[in-house]
Amino acid sequence: MTSIYQVLVLLLASILIGALVNQDAAAIASVQEAQRGEKLFVAHCALCHGIGGSGGRGPSLNHPQLRRAADNRALFQIIQNGIQATEMPGAWQLTDREILQLVDYVKSLGRTEVAKVPGDPAKGKEYYETTGGCAACHILGGRGAATGPDLTDIGARRSAAYLRESLIDPGAAVPEGFLVVSVVKRDGQTVRGIRANEDSFTIQLRDASNVLHSFRKIDLAQLKKEPGVSVMPGYRDLLAASQIDDLVAYLAGLRGEK
Repeated sequence: MTSIYQVLVLLLASILIGALVNQDAAAIASVQEAQRGEKLFVAHCALCHGIGGSGGRGPSLNHPQLRRAADNRALFQIIQNGIQATEMPGAWQLTDREILQLVDYVKSLGRTEVAKVPGDPAKGKEYYETTGGCAACHILGGRGAATGPDLTDIGARRSAAYLRESLIDPGAAVPEGFLVVSVVKRDGQTVRGIRANEDSFTIQLRDASNVLHSFRKIDLAQLKKEPGVSVMPGYRDLLAASQIDDLVAYLAGLRGEK
């Protein structure tokens, strides 16, 4: 009996040790996968989505629920294929395993606490509608002008830091699709505005009055593109620091909900 008992004890001990070893190996593998996912994110995603998914030109990703990706499968497809009619490209250069590592890393970001934005959104809304004059160029909830980007869900697409930079130094954060162009016609007339469309032979501009102009390039004496320039005024000298905080808090809260 004693020998049988000893054998059972040894067998049970070996099973427990094996389980612990496997558990440790799995934990190490999980950590390694997460580290690979983080490196991939920094290399391919952080330029737009910010370090740690805090956001920038692209939306912040450090939320438990992502607007366009309800589950891991949806997130995988977005990373792999991109999102049409947006600045989000597909990651054609990544393998399925690398995309899965990215999915795991992005999902882990939703378990971190999101920093709160200083400022009073109610006061920011007042500045938006009055002092700031924002509705003269931007659409919000279907109201306003289309000279600048639609802001209906800007808080879901841009980080608070990006919004602040856009207000203080608009030229440093010009969104894609809002290139400023100046043209001079052969008769000396000058038109400056946002490029609406361009091909090899023509270019269309939308001026500050939201009027669309179309030109044949052969009829132009000069065509000058101005990257890094914005027609939006900077608010550094127009609003106090606390008012900019309030306006950023209001914009950061705009997520497209009705």
